[in-house]
Order: sequence, then structure tokens, then C-alpha cells
Amino acid sequence: MTGASSPERAPGGALLVVGDVVTDVVALHRGPLASGTDTTAAIRTVPGGAGANVACWAARRDGTEVRLLGKVGMASAAWHERELATSGVRPLLVIDPEAPTGTVVCLVDSGASAERTFLTDSGAALRLAPDDWSESLLDGVARLHLSGYLFFSEPCRALVAVAVESARARGVPVSVDPASAGFLTELGVDRFLALTEGVDVLLPSRDEACLLTGLPDPADAAAKLSRHVPLVVVKLGDAGALVARSGEIRARVPAVPATPVDTTGAGDAFTGAFLAALLAGTRPEEAAAEGCRAGARAVEQVGGRPPPNT
Repeated sequence: MTGASSPERAPGGALLVVGDVVTDVVALHRGPLASGTDTTAAIRTVPGGAGANVACWAARRDGTEVRLLGKVGMASAAWHERELATSGVRPLLVIDPEAPTGTVVCLVDSGASAERTFLTDSGAALRLAPDDWSESLLDGVARLHLSGYLFFSEPCRALVAVAVESARARGVPVSVDPASAGFLTELGVDRFLALTEGVDVLLPSRDEACLLTGLPDPADAAAKLSRHVPLVVVKLGDAGALVARSGEIRARVPAVPATPVDTTGAGDAFTGAFLAALLAGTRPEEAAAEGCRAGARAVEQVGGRPPPNT
């Protein structure tokens, strides 16, 4: 892959995120689920979606203009718009007349690991299509970020192709967060890599980087991916992050200590903070450190978005 432009640009302009907006139902339980009977849990309904979460974490940085293009159902559209606006994001939501807003049930073990399992009904989220795109969406935009979930439905893949072509024509750097190792496996590694041709920044998790390269070591995986994408940042959770360029690891960024409550959205928090820092002109290595700080804050709360006004 050859990027359309340098992954680093002079500061200024907005971040446009294109991705999923969903309703998260978070159930915190302790220990194994009791099959066939009740398991006590604390249950909350909160706004979510990887794309929306990234946008909200990016908007936390003072002076960052963030816009979000996503698709939702009629019934919850107003609520999602309000929640995004409260987080400082300009919502550009398309209302689907047929499908409801996507819903994700997050089962979170409230033990020490705070590991989570997702049950996903994508609903309207994966029905974004080329007709929902307009060249004018890039007016005043300095960076375009695509949620990896867009690669997992045919209409969204068609939208991705149009959006990346538009960004390349304007010299706008494009970043992608692969989003899900499970969905990547279903899509196929070769197909995903072909679809991300021309991307400037790739932000996989450890598992996603290893899956995309077939290499067991995340550092080797990051280095290999950076021969194809100009800038690769691999998120390692409580082990920090790796920054790779031109086939080499350029930085190993330590994690920030945290006491996990719910790991949902930690990767989104990293991505949002990282992209906002790049938008402000921060070097990738320093931007990755900001991402680690945001990820640490994210795991110490329930839900995938930052609390308002924090």
C-alpha cells in the first residue's frame, strides 16, 4: 500500500470520523455466567459504537473540531445526536427508515481482568452506503478516520472506496482502526488489506496486527505492516503501544497504570486521543502516549465514551 499523503500534516482543520453509532447495553457480572438460570448483574444502557466512541474521545482535546458520519434508526436518532453533541462532536447522522439503531450487549466480568464479550446486532450501523457520502463532507477536514466495522458489509465497503478516493484527491490523510479480530477473520486478511489500499495510518490491536500478518509477535507484526502503511500503531492494552514506520519499530510506548472496571472502548479511547494529537501537530510517538493515557482513563469507567466535561 502506498499512502495518499504524509501521515503527519501541519495542524489545523477538522477530524471527520465515519463509522458506527450504536446503543450499548452493558451488563457487569462477576465470575462465570450461570447457564440456564439467573446471573446477577448491574445493567446500564449507554451510547456507543467504535466510530462514535473514537469521535467523542478525540473531541476531549481542547480546540479539536470533530465530525461524525454514521447511520441510526429513527427511534433513537435524537438521543444519539444529543449525546454526541454533549461530548463536543458535530453529529452528521443519516436516519435509516427501515433498520433500527445497532445494539451491542456487552457482558463484562467485573473481576480483576474486566474482560468483555460482545453480542452484536449491527442494525443501521452497517447500512451506510455511497449515497450517504458527499464530497462536501471533506470541506475543512484535515484528517479522515474510518472505523473498521465499515469493512464488514457490502454497502459500507462501497462507501469506504468512495470516501478514500475523495480523501486522496484532496490530500487528506486516512486512518483505519480494524476494530474486530473476529470480523477480520470472517472477511479475510487479504481482502481487508486490499480494501485499505492507500491508507496512511493503521491502528490495530495486538490480536488484529498478528492476524493481519500471521506473525505471533506484535512487534514483528507492526514492523511488517509498516512496510505497507506509512504509519502503524499497535495497541497492546496494559503493555502500552508500538509505533512502526518503514519496517522498523520506532517507539515502544509504556502503558499508564489503571484499575480496570470495564475495558469496553479502551482501544477507541486510544485511537481518538491519538488522532486528536496528530491533528494538533504532535509527533506520533507522543500522540501514542496520549492514547495510552486515554485508554487508562477509559478502563476505569463503565461504557466506551468519556464522561462529559472531563
